[in-house]
Amino acid sequence: MNKREFIKKSSVGALGIMFAPSILKAGFPKEKLRTAHIGVGNMGMEDLKAVSSHEAVEVIALCDVDAINLSTAHKMHPGARIFFDYRAMLEEMGDEIDAVIVSTPDHTHAPASLMAMNMDKPVYCQKPLTHYVSESREMKKLAAEKGLVTQMGIQVHSFYDYKLATLLIQSGIIGKVHTVHAWSPKNWGYDGPLPEGEDPVPDQLDWNLWLGTSKERPYKDGMYHPGNWRKLMDYGCGTLGDMGVHIFDTPYNALELDVPRTIMTQCRPTNGFGFPEKNTVTYEFPGTKHTGKSLKWIWYDGPGVPEMHEDLMLPGMEMKKDKKTTNTSDENSISLDAGVAGENELPEQGAMFVGEKGRLLLPHFMQLPKKIRKGKYVDISKEIAKVSEEHNLGEPIRNYATEGPKHYHQFVDACLGKDTTTAPFDYAARLTETILLGTIAGRFPGETLHWDAETAQFKEEKANKYLAGDYRDF
Repeated sequence: MNKREFIKKSSVGALGIMFAPSILKAGFPKEKLRTAHIGVGNMGMEDLKAVSSHEAVEVIALCDVDAINLSTAHKMHPGARIFFDYRAMLEEMGDEIDAVIVSTPDHTHAPASLMAMNMDKPVYCQKPLTHYVSESREMKKLAAEKGLVTQMGIQVHSFYDYKLATLLIQSGIIGKVHTVHAWSPKNWGYDGPLPEGEDPVPDQLDWNLWLGTSKERPYKDGMYHPGNWRKLMDYGCGTLGDMGVHIFDTPYNALELDVPRTIMTQCRPTNGFGFPEKNTVTYEFPGTKHTGKSLKWIWYDGPGVPEMHEDLMLPGMEMKKDKKTTNTSDENSISLDAGVAGENELPEQGAMFVGEKGRLLLPHFMQLPKKIRKGKYVDISKEIAKVSEEHNLGEPIRNYATEGPKHYHQFVDACLGKDTTTAPFDYAARLTETILLGTIAGRFPGETLHWDAETAQFKEEKANKYLAGDYRDF
């Protein structure tokens, strides 16, 4: 089914209207939240399901550049109006929309979110918050100026084990932290040849709207839409921007970090098109009350990571290269739940805090953190019970289906004045800026870049051109 056929056959067209605005406004109860969703395929569909599972939510608008995605979502919410262009949706529906959910490829996060925010709409935006550093800063500033409810889509932020690890670190369980290691073997990079020629655009896809503010380029089958855009510099942020945001979140939050002072990425030379398939990014952060005078942070991504390091040695682990539960380059084979690793195996994905009084291993995810001191595991059940009781964490629930929506529901409740969000843009922008500085450093392998947080500029002038994008009119 192509775009025109879908519009004709749907109960409401892309520019059609289901209810008169006056009727919607007059009959809309204050305890309801009317949501508009930009991007409803893949992760956007999961966001739609989670947000709409809240009893106070009424989905009134759906937008996607792919008619098949839009058709699927519209069958779930037949009363919603449908659009291909988020600008038309926001302009036409105006005050009917109470909150906007942005679940597009990364390069459209900021353009769509900023338009909604300028119309005073609360926004839930998928991670990473933006594609460029300048966009993160603008979204943070605008949210503060307008006092908007905002939330970035890092749903595991609200999970028991991550909240527990944050509280344990802040309680001083391993003393002041001087190093963090974090890793994922996922491969959202592309080391292959640059595409040549072009292919016919699928009937259901509006390629111009998919490109959005990014530069114009020919369509190539299987290269961009629906999933591989994460691997490409013009649209995604690589593995660092995908899994890195999730795995960075807890150490970054627990240690109350700001943006780094220096960044250095070890990877293949840049090709200006795809992110490297394997990266090691080393950050140096200013110290906080939970760290030493400074903090060293090392991120590893790609097949086979992390390579052996003494900080990652576990009790009973031999100094060997293969020490993880899996070792795969297929991103589709890496589960949301990393599985329970053996006592002497690193989890497939995770983080290790290194402090004065030992180390804390945090698997990704839905697994308890483990303390290691002098080569042995330490029983921290009393410490866990203490912080859990003090902060009313309750019992851990190992069910993603029930736990996943909580982060979304928190946003809905905050919009209704019943809660506050824990990943607002004030926090999300700083975390995303940290991530994006690492992707920029990948353009200059082996070079240390120096970041000035006050001026939002690199000391190395050649890197500053990657802080903002040149938006295309479309």
